[in-house]
Amino acid sequence: MAQCAFSFGSYPVLDKEHSMKRKNIGENAIVERKTTFLVSAPCINSMALRRKRTRQGIIVTCVATPQKQSSTVQKTSSSNKWSPGSWRNMPIKQVPEYPDKDHLEAVENRLRKALPLVFSGECRRLKEQLAKVARGEAFVLHGGDCAESFSEFERYGGDNIRDTFTLLIQMSIVLMYGLRRPVVKIGRMAGQFAKPRSSPFEKAKNAELELPSYRGDMINGPEFNAKARIPDPERMIQAYHQSTATINLLRSLAGGGFLDLNRIHDINLQFVNETPQGKRFLEYANSISDALAFMKSCGIQADSPNTRTPEFCVSHEALLLPYEEALTRYDEETGKYYATSGHFLWVGDRTRQPDCGHVEFLRGIDNPIGIKCGPSLAVDDLLRLLDILDPDNEPGRITLIVRVGAGRVAEHLPRFVEAVRKENRQVVWSCDPMHGNMETSKSGYKTRRFENILSEVKEFYEIHRQLHSYPGGIHLEMTGQNVTECIGGMMELEESQLSQRYESPCDPRLNASQSLELAFLLSELFRKSLYA
Repeated sequence: MAQCAFSFGSYPVLDKEHSMKRKNIGENAIVERKTTFLVSAPCINSMALRRKRTRQGIIVTCVATPQKQSSTVQKTSSSNKWSPGSWRNMPIKQVPEYPDKDHLEAVENRLRKALPLVFSGECRRLKEQLAKVARGEAFVLHGGDCAESFSEFERYGGDNIRDTFTLLIQMSIVLMYGLRRPVVKIGRMAGQFAKPRSSPFEKAKNAELELPSYRGDMINGPEFNAKARIPDPERMIQAYHQSTATINLLRSLAGGGFLDLNRIHDINLQFVNETPQGKRFLEYANSISDALAFMKSCGIQADSPNTRTPEFCVSHEALLLPYEEALTRYDEETGKYYATSGHFLWVGDRTRQPDCGHVEFLRGIDNPIGIKCGPSLAVDDLLRLLDILDPDNEPGRITLIVRVGAGRVAEHLPRFVEAVRKENRQVVWSCDPMHGNMETSKSGYKTRRFENILSEVKEFYEIHRQLHSYPGGIHLEMTGQNVTECIGGMMELEESQLSQRYESPCDPRLNASQSLELAFLLSELFRKSLYA
């Protein structure tokens, strides 16, 4: 067992410098805890070699309730044995401290008895589709909210989910039409309720008051008061129920003929209709309708399931491991474990340490997995992650989601591609042009510029073209709502307009018009990079 520098339910004993202060806010009293530290934690890497790693940063304590290990364990290529709870023996970051450990354990037990949200066969089907992407035979469109919220779900009554789903289908049609390839559609939906944060504390706009950071509705509340920021295990139950409702709606939309290509002219968002993007989509719709009519006149079957019921999968970052473990199920048919909280899970740029809990959890489940690859990712660590998470080099298992920022792709992407190619690894390459392009406006709103998002995408595809590699996907934070969160695009949204409809509780999203515009530009760019 790896010796862990973090304790369950208490702060670890480390060489550190404390500064603590108390502020009174009305009747609420909160404690601000800022800790700098040096940690030397012996860990076991993918080759079962012990090494010491020293890191400096801010401590986030793992406080998940210790559980008895399952008697059924899964062997890996290393000497370690895996179980759904083996991550509890590892160091971990970005996990909140729940003040009521008994309540946390009770919630975990309730979720262990809950029905799965997705099924193992669906996860295997997605992996097969991603294997085609890895071979250059398909493309991945991956998009949705930065972080789902309880309030938005209540405000729109599911219309926001329907609209984002409709937008993703629109975008996939544009991409399929331009690329002449099938598009694998994955939504950041039905589980994207937890967010990593760069700091455990945040301040109100233009104020001195500092509180624990908002970590997503699954963990605490966005309201800026001390009570809302206390981690509450019951929020996991609410997230599970909202995820269930979301998946039920998505299944109904996908399977009920709502987006039948034979009715393609109905596949549009009302407020996009009169935009240049909407008019251009109408041209595509006319061309597809003509093609389907021609097929029918030739006696060719044009009503296959692929034209009537689009396949759609859900995904989220595997961040809150007590929730993920509780929804992990053993599949009798294959003898493998699946995280039934979503079809596709990814490990974030802040939690991808090879010797820590998030990677430990993901290595034992058989879902397809994404790895966020930021500028700080060393090539050695990338290869270690591939050894740990995909020891059998299985096509479709790993998607590398590169997020380095506009102007930095040439600095980082070639080293990633060359290292992966040298090891003959079969992966999907996807571009996340959102997370490296964040900025704060003069008015205090977090925003992103459409021009920077497009620039990173262009750089991504140009580098792949130069390296004779296949750029297989794009990963976007977006919504089907007409929000004003990102600057620019054909509609020329300005910084002064951000306050008109800024609804994201976390990071800014492309609206429907900007997203559809990006799909058209991406389709043209992709064709040029393939056929240049």
